[in-house]
Amino acid sequence: MSFDLKISVQQTRLLTPQQKKLKRLIDKIEQQKRDLASWENARIGIQNYTRSKLLPIYDELHAVLFEQLNTLWNHLASDAFSKADLVQIDSKIAALAVMLKKSQMLNTQQKEQVEKINTFYLQHAAHLKAKKTKTTLRQQNDLSETIEQDIEQEIEIDWENYEYDSVQYEAERERAKHLKQQEKREQAAKMAEQSLKTVYLKITAMIHPDREPDEVKKLEKTELLQTVNTAYTAQDLFYLLKLQLDLEQGNGQTTKDLTAEQVKFYKIALEAQSQKLESQMIEIFDSFRLDNKVKLENVHLGDVYKAIDADCVALKQQLKAEKERLKYMERVKGVEMLLGSGVL
Repeated sequence: MSFDLKISVQQTRLLTPQQKKLKRLIDKIEQQKRDLASWENARIGIQNYTRSKLLPIYDELHAVLFEQLNTLWNHLASDAFSKADLVQIDSKIAALAVMLKKSQMLNTQQKEQVEKINTFYLQHAAHLKAKKTKTTLRQQNDLSETIEQDIEQEIEIDWENYEYDSVQYEAERERAKHLKQQEKREQAAKMAEQSLKTVYLKITAMIHPDREPDEVKKLEKTELLQTVNTAYTAQDLFYLLKLQLDLEQGNGQTTKDLTAEQVKFYKIALEAQSQKLESQMIEIFDSFRLDNKVKLENVHLGDVYKAIDADCVALKQQLKAEKERLKYMERVKGVEMLLGSGVL
């Protein structure tokens, strides 16, 4: 774009305190946009590197874990284990089945075996739940009778020594906070939709080419108007807000201070845009599936590759440990030793 939107130092000094706050927020969003574009470009390379480094290890690890699952499953037929030992073995098998059910690295026969074992433990869990529910209902009936008796006796609560459920209280506070944030985002979206046209009309009134006698400037404004129309069609309120502020200061319109309502709206709309960009960045980093998490602030491309390499080292160590554990699992005595050491 040939039309220069940059504000000089002298023009910046003309900004009101409210406009300076918005300008800083706009600068932050522009940096977020640049960072997002850079990471989107680097995403494919990072994902390919991750696959080449980690997938072969995961392939071998899942094969070892399947052997553990199958070995322990076969050991259940042995009468060498106590009831307490069998509970631990069942728990280990069920956990392995749940994990391996999501694996994409097992062959068809292995998947069928995992599915069979997982189904068995699901049915077993459902049976225990039904049994527990029956017991709970009986206890609730007994409790109801006790409560009715207490009401009849008009028992008074000692409020001075009353203890509230702190966990539930904190949960309610978090829920209220989440609802408030959601309401704030919805309000921002609604206000943005209502004011998009107003901002657009203000800008077009300031830069309309038909009002420009200078042919060179008229051409520049024509190009800018096309960009503005594109932004309006795309409902890019961020760009239009920034342009409006820049144009007003570029024209020396210092007397037109923003009203409190305008500042409030612009701030909410820009913060919503910033939150959206941050969420997009988090989605990109989540797609890398890193165990060693990296902070979004001031992160560099090399940090991500270092994190992948660290994950690779940790995964190899886990593979080595699981292979060693499998050796013990192959014998009943070995399983008993793992149980006794608490490292099954």
